[in-house]
Amino acid sequence: MPLTTVDPEAKLPARKPPFYMGLSFQVLVGVAIAIILGYVRPATAVAMKPLGDGFIRLITMIISLVIFCTLVTGIAGMEDIKKVGRVGGKALLYFEVVSTLALLFGLVVGNLTHPGSGFNIDPATLDGGAVAQYAGQAKAQSVADFLAHIIPNTIIDAFAKGDILQVLLVSLLFGFAISMAGRHCKPLIALLDGFTHAVFGVVSILMRFAPIGAFGAMAFTIGKYGLASLGPLAKLIAVLYLTAGVFVFVILGGIAYVAGFDIVRFLWFLREEIILVLATSSSEPALPSLMTKLEKLGCSKTLVGLVVPTGYTFNADGTSLYMTMAALFVAQATNTHLTLLQQFTILGVALLTSKGASGVQGAAFIALVATMMVIPTIPVAGMALILGIDRFLSMCRAVVNMIGNAVATLVVARWEKELDQGALKHHLRGEMEMERRAG
Repeated sequence: MPLTTVDPEAKLPARKPPFYMGLSFQVLVGVAIAIILGYVRPATAVAMKPLGDGFIRLITMIISLVIFCTLVTGIAGMEDIKKVGRVGGKALLYFEVVSTLALLFGLVVGNLTHPGSGFNIDPATLDGGAVAQYAGQAKAQSVADFLAHIIPNTIIDAFAKGDILQVLLVSLLFGFAISMAGRHCKPLIALLDGFTHAVFGVVSILMRFAPIGAFGAMAFTIGKYGLASLGPLAKLIAVLYLTAGVFVFVILGGIAYVAGFDIVRFLWFLREEIILVLATSSSEPALPSLMTKLEKLGCSKTLVGLVVPTGYTFNADGTSLYMTMAALFVAQATNTHLTLLQQFTILGVALLTSKGASGVQGAAFIALVATMMVIPTIPVAGMALILGIDRFLSMCRAVVNMIGNAVATLVVARWEKELDQGALKHHLRGEMEMERRAG
């Protein structure tokens, strides 16, 4: 019987790394340890804040370059320049429709559940000092100021401040200019392409610190505010989270179904980003990896570079849900009756303020204060009621904002007929299958 020889050069099938090497598992472990530490040793947990802040700053410092490189190389390599305007127009139309739907949904749920009923707060007893600084910033926001703010003082200033819309404007101008220059800029395109790979390499390195960042951010949240602080306002928190869940699975799920993909599989595909956003209470740390994953699903570099950053300003679905619901909460808690006309006025104003406060620290809170100032009967000082739990509310807002923009990108890509539906479904299905087998 002849002996068979084994070729030592033959490649073995690639094995999936063990589950404990996955980023999502490591971030979850970091969050779990943080919750325990926050409960057992609050003072120590609060001291972990620099870890979370440091990680967010690490990611934030690279976001401008990610947007610039992705968009410039994408536009420069396009044959149809008109596509950029078409994609932008479709994205803005989608953003406006869905964010309006989110505002209306929050208004309906707030009227049905009455999360503020039973508080019977006398506005005179509230300390409005904590809200005053937000009110001052809210007054400074206007549509004209917002539009003027998009234009940076200098090109360097856009990157120095890290303002997403300003970086987006500079990127579009450079992308169009390089594209129109044709063969004269081909060496520059090759250089930018190589630089793009280096930038995403930096992102890959930084994401290794995500478990530490998530641990620091969550430890601070639990240590400073404590689980006990949720008690008096548990109904508002529960209603917002449940409303957000219904919005994601029913409304965004319905949109996803029409677009040809399953929302549950898609959320599983984005599980690492969702956990990271929940832990850090900010959607920005997930932006670079989100853009990479959406390209992996078949969206073009140009479309992702245009839709995702723009959506972070114009498509804040989680913030929209929160704004109308929180406005009703404050009115109900202070026994302020609102007519149907006043409620729709809140909705109409929120359509503008939800965009106008973008890029400002505490943007959602500022936007809500700006909205409520339009209805004088609602005591703005009532916002002090929810200021203490805003960190927990912002976790929900940030996750829904990110998911909404991810869904929007695939919808616009489908609208542009650049998605291979079979490949998309196969990819999402395959991701869950691999995890199931690994488990």
